[in-house]
Order: sequence, then structure tokens, then C-alpha cells
Amino acid sequence: MLGLLISGILLTSCKKDFLEVIPKGSLIATTAADYDLLLSFNGFYFNSAVDGSYMLPLALGDEVAAEGSLFGNTNIHMQRAFRWEPVIYEPTEEPYYIGTQLSLLYTCNKVIEEVMNGAGDELQKRQLLAEAKAGRAFLYFHLINLFGKPYNAATAATDPGFPLITRADVTGNHYTRASVQAIYDLVVSDLQAAIPDLPLTGKPRVRILKSGAEGLLGKVYLFMGKPAAALPFLNAAFTDMAAQPTPPRLYDYNVELAPGGSFLPVSPTAGPVNPGNKYDDLTESLMAKTFYSGTGRSNINVFYGNSALVLTPEAAALFTATDKRLQLYSANKPDGSPNPGGRIRKYAVTYTKFGLQLPELYLLSAECKARTNDLAGAKADVEYLRNRRMPNADALVPTAIAGDQASLIRFIIDERIREFAAEGYRWFDMRRLSTDPLFSALVYKHTIYADAGNEVITLTPERLVLRLPPYYLDKNPEMRDNP
Repeated sequence: MLGLLISGILLTSCKKDFLEVIPKGSLIATTAADYDLLLSFNGFYFNSAVDGSYMLPLALGDEVAAEGSLFGNTNIHMQRAFRWEPVIYEPTEEPYYIGTQLSLLYTCNKVIEEVMNGAGDELQKRQLLAEAKAGRAFLYFHLINLFGKPYNAATAATDPGFPLITRADVTGNHYTRASVQAIYDLVVSDLQAAIPDLPLTGKPRVRILKSGAEGLLGKVYLFMGKPAAALPFLNAAFTDMAAQPTPPRLYDYNVELAPGGSFLPVSPTAGPVNPGNKYDDLTESLMAKTFYSGTGRSNINVFYGNSALVLTPEAAALFTATDKRLQLYSANKPDGSPNPGGRIRKYAVTYTKFGLQLPELYLLSAECKARTNDLAGAKADVEYLRNRRMPNADALVPTAIAGDQASLIRFIIDERIREFAAEGYRWFDMRRLSTDPLFSALVYKHTIYADAGNEVITLTPERLVLRLPPYYLDKNPEMRDNP
């Protein structure tokens, strides 16, 4: 009974029983101001899951390995995810992450159904309707990229996706899984309907503005293998974000990590004072959504965070020595002792931004341009970001790469690792690239480093999709699980 998960989390942080239904009349909104308050709920933009479930993508990407001396102390869900095991949750466990997403989905559906009949300014109500649709699109885009197969136009109509819930209904319905295509159709249609009525400015970027929805739709189209369709929306996002009184901007690490820079001082345990260590720093955010990733200010954070994770040798080799992003990494464990073999962990990102960040917008634009054979435009986009992450002389894309489409696409994908390593982005890229002939032959591995011998785990194709937790399958017997 997935619809019953909306109780409790919606208006408070307290969790209640799976079978509890919100009593009729207990959640009443009658004015535009009421619906605006519903969409202001902090669960839409900040998450700190009590069971670590928001952090699972951190452990799923192949750019990270694990330190055996710390790995055994991490949350069991993180361990199972890192091993790409088929079963992550026990039969009686209700993952907090899915529960919160369904609660937020209920709120979006409620606003969509009711706001235009509420009292208040018509323009404000249309904007709230648009924001709820864009919010629903974001939720479904994230869920389908965990529990549905990677989008493949040839099979999406029959590939099982996620239950399609478009009503604020808590009457105890049982749900089946809609197809991957049906979920993507909803995401695209919601964003297309929302964009014309979303405001350019006037709200903080923890709310969804027009530029954020445009960038998200561009990302969705790219994940569907449609770079030509994505580009106009990515371009519109760049244009429309400029209308904000203080538009998103890229930090220049060359400046901020130099004497007098805003990222200083550098803490020996937490690293530079960069946006990853400040949950409320939205400087680079178009659509600000954040989760606590607990990267290890002390040993206490090892349990749920990614302090046990280090970059693989292959990922570390992607960085040049002058890349300022390396200053977000430490060669020490959380207790200050050195990691064996000089392995490095991302200790300076305690709060991971996973909505839509300006660095990603540049890389999405670069990738779409490369895939549509605008190599000069792609080169300019990726270099614009790199110029703010390292000295300009080192930021140039090598000529041999810049002039070859396939090589440039690979370079941009590598740049995504350099920019977002150990933050969960790589898992979603692994999924979508599995259907791309340029990358489909890749074999993904995880290594657990230990004194007694390293353990290597190889990802099997079926584990590019997470299984549905048994808790939900038990409540919804009509749903079939992933292999």
C-alpha cells in the first residue's frame, strides 16, 4: 500500500506506522498561501535519512573503492550496496528514503489536484501548480533511475518501472509497476507543462524556478539518448538563470583556495570551507537539493557516510597534479592516520548537492554538443568549468581529443568523475552509459582493500537496477520484483 506512506513525514520529521492513514480533514489547505507552505517543506530540499538510504548511490559508483579497515564498521545497507548485492533491505525494513519520496509525491499530487480551486491570486496558483508538477517530475526521475532499467527506446515500453501515482489518494490502493516509458512520459509532460508558468525569480533556489526545470528537462532528454532535444532546454536554463538578482555562478577554485580565498582556512579533519561543507551554500545551485553524506569529520560519521570510501587508482589518475579539486581529498583516514598506498578519500564534502548544479549544467551542455557534433561548443563548455578548477594553462582540452567526437565525449564523462566523484553521480552515469555503444563494453568493478588480501566484486548487468525492498512487495503482491 504505497499510498499509505504519506503519513507522518509530510508535516513533521516523525515517522509513523505504514498502515496509518491521514484522517480526513487533518491536512487541509484552502488558500494559495497554504499550498505554498506545503511546497516549502524542507524535505523537498534537504535529506538526512536515518537509515543511510539516501547515500546508497555513493557506494554504487565504480569510481570508489573501500578501505577494509573501515568498511566493516559502515552501515549494512552501504556494505550491501557496495557489493552490488541483490538484497539490500531485510523483509521487515521500510527504507526511509522511499517513504520520504512518496510523502513528497503525495504533497505534489495534492497541490496539483487542489490549488487551482483554492483562494488567492491566479498567477500565484498557476506558479504553484507548475512547481508541484516539476517537483513530481524530479521525484519520479530519481526513482526510475534507481528501480527501473536504464532508458532504452526499444524496450522502455515493456521494461517494468515504478508505480505511477498521480492522485493524492490514501484509500489503501494496491499498486503495480508502470513501464519505464510511462514514467519518463510523465516526467517529460510534467516539466513541459510546468516550465511556461514557473517564475524566473522571486523565490530561493531551494524552490523550483524556471531555469531549474529547464535544466532538468534537458538532463532527462539526455538520459533518454536525445541530446538534440536536450540542448534547447539547457540553453534556456543558462539564459533564464541570468534573470535572478544573484544568479548561480561557478566558484573559481584558483581564487577561493589562494591566500585570502573564501574556502580558507583548511581544516585538517574537514578540509576547505567549500559548498560541500556548508549545506546552505547555494552559489552553484540552479535547483538546490542536498543530502547529508557524512564524509567523516570524525569517526562517528563512518557508520553512515562515505568515510570508508576512497577513489580507485583509475579515478585518481584522471586528475592532473594542478587540479584544485584534489584539495577536497585527504590521504588520511578520519582518525588522522594515513590511508595505505596513498589512497585518497573525499573528506571535504559533508553535504552533497544532487538537484541541479551549475557545474553539471555545463557538462550536460558540453556532452549534448559533442554528441550532436558541435565539438567547438563542447570544448568551450567543458573548458569554462575547468578554467575555474585549475590554472588556465592546464584546463585546455588536448587538441587530439577536442577534434575527435568519441574522444571528446569520453573526456566529458571523465570530467563528470573529476567534478562529482564520491557523490553518487557516477552510479546514474553508469546506468545510462550501459546502453551507449561508446561505453557499453565497460566492466564495472569494486575493490575492498584489506591486509589479508583485496576482494574484487564485478557488477552484473541485472544489478544496474536495484530490487524493490521486500517490505513494499509484501504490501503490494501485484508488483513483481527486478531480477
